[in-house]
Amino acid sequence: MTPDTSPFKTTLNEIVVNRDEENTMTTNSFNTRSTFTVDGKKYTFFDVNRLPKELEVGRLPYSLKILLENLLRFEDGVAVSSKDIKALLNWSPKVASEDEIAFTPARVILQDFTGVPAIVDLAAMREAVTQLGGKPAQINPLSPVELVIDHSVMVDFFGNAEAFEKNVEMEYGRNEERYAFLRWGQTAFQNFKVVPPGTGIVHQVNLEYLARVAFSQQKNGDTIAYPDTLVGTDSHTTMINGLGVLGWGVGGIEAEAAMLGQPITMLIPEVVGFKLIGKLKEGTTATDLVLTVTETLRKKNVVGKFIEFYGDGLDHLPLADRATIGNMAPEYGATCGLFPVDAETLTYLRLSGRDEHLIQFVEAYYKAQGMFRTTGCREAEYSDTLTLDLSTVSPCIAGPKRPQDRVPLKDVKQSFNDMLALQETKTKEQTITLNDQEFPLRQGSVVIAAITSCTNTSNPDVMIGSGLLAKKAIERGLSVKPWVKTSLAPGSQVVTDYLEKAGLMEPLDALGFDLVGYGCTTCIGNSGPLLEPISEGIKEGNLAVAAVLSGNRNFEGRIHPEVSFAYLASPPLVVAYALAGTMDIDFYQDPLGHNKEGEAVYLKDIWPTHEEIRTLIKESVNASQFTSRYSHVFKGDQQWQNLKIPKGELFEWSEDSTYIKLPPFFEGMQKTPDAITDIQNARVLALLGDSVTTDHISPAGNISKTSPAALYLQSLGVEPKDFNSYGSRRGNHEVMMRGTFANIRLKNALVAGLEGNVTLYLPTGEKMSIYDAAMRYQKDHCPLIILAGKEYGTGSSRDWAAKGTRLLGVRAVIAESFERIHRSNLIGMGVLPLEFLPGENAQSLKLTGKEIYSIELQGLKAKSKITVTAKSENQNTQQFSARVRIDTPKELEYYQHGGILHYVLRQLVTPSSLRA
Repeated sequence: MTPDTSPFKTTLNEIVVNRDEENTMTTNSFNTRSTFTVDGKKYTFFDVNRLPKELEVGRLPYSLKILLENLLRFEDGVAVSSKDIKALLNWSPKVASEDEIAFTPARVILQDFTGVPAIVDLAAMREAVTQLGGKPAQINPLSPVELVIDHSVMVDFFGNAEAFEKNVEMEYGRNEERYAFLRWGQTAFQNFKVVPPGTGIVHQVNLEYLARVAFSQQKNGDTIAYPDTLVGTDSHTTMINGLGVLGWGVGGIEAEAAMLGQPITMLIPEVVGFKLIGKLKEGTTATDLVLTVTETLRKKNVVGKFIEFYGDGLDHLPLADRATIGNMAPEYGATCGLFPVDAETLTYLRLSGRDEHLIQFVEAYYKAQGMFRTTGCREAEYSDTLTLDLSTVSPCIAGPKRPQDRVPLKDVKQSFNDMLALQETKTKEQTITLNDQEFPLRQGSVVIAAITSCTNTSNPDVMIGSGLLAKKAIERGLSVKPWVKTSLAPGSQVVTDYLEKAGLMEPLDALGFDLVGYGCTTCIGNSGPLLEPISEGIKEGNLAVAAVLSGNRNFEGRIHPEVSFAYLASPPLVVAYALAGTMDIDFYQDPLGHNKEGEAVYLKDIWPTHEEIRTLIKESVNASQFTSRYSHVFKGDQQWQNLKIPKGELFEWSEDSTYIKLPPFFEGMQKTPDAITDIQNARVLALLGDSVTTDHISPAGNISKTSPAALYLQSLGVEPKDFNSYGSRRGNHEVMMRGTFANIRLKNALVAGLEGNVTLYLPTGEKMSIYDAAMRYQKDHCPLIILAGKEYGTGSSRDWAAKGTRLLGVRAVIAESFERIHRSNLIGMGVLPLEFLPGENAQSLKLTGKEIYSIELQGLKAKSKITVTAKSENQNTQQFSARVRIDTPKELEYYQHGGILHYVLRQLVTPSSLRA
């Protein structure tokens, strides 16, 4: 760890904290108001150290102290009461809490795929609030909201110096309507800023620039200091946990409510402590570490829990490595993966060009709160603990379909061949012609090698490492195999700055890893098309080919529809697999290739050492790169500035638009909600198995030319070449509802043996698309349900996985278990999440999905059991119980209103006396 060189040298005892200030706040039951001074400026804060000693605040995990401060600061006797604060103070590490608290984040962060529908909804809410007698300006973010456009660039062009400019040109051509809408939003809404396209990935921009670590705000004549906290519409919001900032991914629906001042209700979490000792050995990377952590925590089952990293191993873990681990929290299933603020945090803030007063303020605040980590400091109490010796981490990758399926590098060849044996393949290879030369395309050929994603492109160690490996490979006479689609999509412009300064862009370019864009590409399915001969060869030979990427997601069908295997790897290993061109290789035994003299070159011959990497980082990465790149971060290029935008508080909706449509969520809405009614005579739209992800549910990736969404667009005159992606059309509900459950790998047991967007219309037994069947059921006034297995909704925080489900007419989802964000999103859209009782599922209950279902909802309560009745085709009736996965009273309120946005709207236009 880099030593602390801060001129603001201080210990906790040296910070003058005045704990006898007069309490001028309206509610402060525990009298925790104190002050401290930085550089002559006085700050007021809610001091957890003023709480009675017998409450032993020092035993609480770092994350719970942040939640505690939040409760103390927002105590008003209504949303937050002294009872809530006492419940958190009485937190037991050994007993799961049933107490609900309200968390109010300091800010909200969005990316454009999930951000566009959020702003569309806010624009629609302005229409609705006007119709209900309110004013448009009532719909405005009440806390800072920042949106980074990073999900729309696609790898159409690659492997040459013009790739970046051509991809940007294509991006603007496809997304002009969306971008103009976002620019309107930036002018129409207060507290809303947009980082234009081509800047970087939202999580890396957040880490490098947007994060404050500590906030200050003027209130009642005082300057209030408090921790930087946030929620974001991307599940990998947790990357900021590496900087000591508490935040996590939520659905777009929940984020919109947070923007509008609604606290997030949550149960006091269990906190699992993950102790790190030792340091990484030579030859291993942060990627190897995070894949090991992911596998370990998935086995531990930490879904819905907070993870907190501690121990003296943090002394040897750079901030970038911490951010890499925090980023992958959704993959190990936790709500967050938090690191404490310490000297390394300050070092990173200084490296990334933050203002010196901010750095001093951060240090003073966290030391005043007793929340600044030092070597050998007191360990907190945890619900459970794990320990990892960093020196035991070994090189690895993960795949071929899940990020938690870690494979040691030495075992990859055997693991791959075991997987290949399970594939239905016809041929071993297919001859393809590229640039007038013939090449063999084989089972396991690597056709995509992408240095991409927020996970690793934020980390100078692995990025410099990949450049050094490329340099050494060229010096040894190696080249990338011609069938490999290579790409470099850094998380920020700073990355290319330091790669160029280190002299490493040239060797990366020489191997085909030219810059293709700054944003999320291959990791979210924006990998672009394969070269036609390769695509044809895969199809004709029925080949199971592979992608290797430095990302965090490799779910089935996500990376590219023609790729059967997808592996997560460090950037240096991405380059190595591009050189090898196949997964059928043992890097410890087999050569990467041969030079012109026929000599074998092995991975060990070109793998850079830690010392080489660190020397180059020290020489090439500096604060001026960050301050220069972020000096005009919201301004954008000329294309952005030239976008024509409408004016006014209400958006000018266009009937001709195929990108931005007024959604129907608030049609016919009244000031008071209808009573909850039973679900009667419902049909099953899909009978699904385990691990159905939001990639299976939510529209994502390319729009198939034969899909219902394609037919809709063609009916409006949109040609297939202009379809763009589902992600780019998230502001058009007509496209999105047609793409819900449209993943090509979806397995619906109602149509066993088939994959994709297909189901049975049960009254007639006809096979048809899920969308067409849903519309038939809606015409019949027939409600729908989904039956599913374990871990339903795992994956990105995709609001359309819930919105599309609701628009298709689904009233309830009955699953064995739910992923946290998707469960919350379903409630936010008025869809009821139900769980089979432990030990039961559709199979054990002998449910075929062809039954007619009725669900009793009278007197519905959070966490209660309800009765489900299923009548089979031969009129036999069985009943079973299901657990209501509405977990808190506030969630029940949202459901009773038909969704969280409906609830917020009614709060804005209904007098408080009527609400009471």
